[in-house]
Amino acid sequence: MKHSNNVLVTGSSRGIGASIAKILAQSGFNIILHGRDEAKLKEVMKNTGAAGYFSVDLCVENACETLIKMVSEKFGPVDVLVNNAGAYVWAPVEKTSDNDLDLLMKLNIEAPFRLIRAVVPEMKAKNYGRIVNIGSISGAVGEANASLYSLTKSAFSGMTKALALELACDGITINTINPGWVDTELSEFACNADNGGFSKEENLEVIPQRRFIHPDEVGELVKYLVSDGAKGLTGQCINLCAGLSVG
Repeated sequence: MKHSNNVLVTGSSRGIGASIAKILAQSGFNIILHGRDEAKLKEVMKNTGAAGYFSVDLCVENACETLIKMVSEKFGPVDVLVNNAGAYVWAPVEKTSDNDLDLLMKLNIEAPFRLIRAVVPEMKAKNYGRIVNIGSISGAVGEANASLYSLTKSAFSGMTKALALELACDGITINTINPGWVDTELSEFACNADNGGFSKEENLEVIPQRRFIHPDEVGELVKYLVSDGAKGLTGQCINLCAGLSVG
């Protein structure tokens, strides 16, 4: 059965998600945006030529299932799911709040799982599907004062490997990209000494390539992972980090 090239990119109102949407749209995919900031979504849709958007809070009960239903009703089944939406908390473990715990567990772990669970039946029916999770280098090597974030992002590794095995005979691949420091608004906020972290210059000193990843680099890797040329690549967690994970 021919697939329709419908791509849902969660958290695509800015940053990495917006770059993924732009690059996939340029490659001819039918892009459906998702986020909570409707004004930003409209701007990204205009700039990328995306087919549409849905403003949904994925932490609300049944929101993930509702989102997939709305996408399917308006555009048809999701062929490619990019789980990019997520939240970051920088705090020592003893100062990590219950609200932080609830938010990151719901948005960084539960929501991607629920979205995958919702799209897999249609993917199986067509014997085709691509799932890409945007994790973090913090989930691969750990990050001091971000233990909760590291915990939630490391969960992608086990889920990716398990689902790759489970879905291998259904024409569905699933992989995770672990970006290191990426040149986005979030990084600018995190690299502010006033927020308790390290400056950009201090972070650059420990990155072998002495640079931040550009959001488009993540988008280009996603484009490859969802292409037919990568159909044999599944269950992998790829560190896109300018060498941060190896030295």
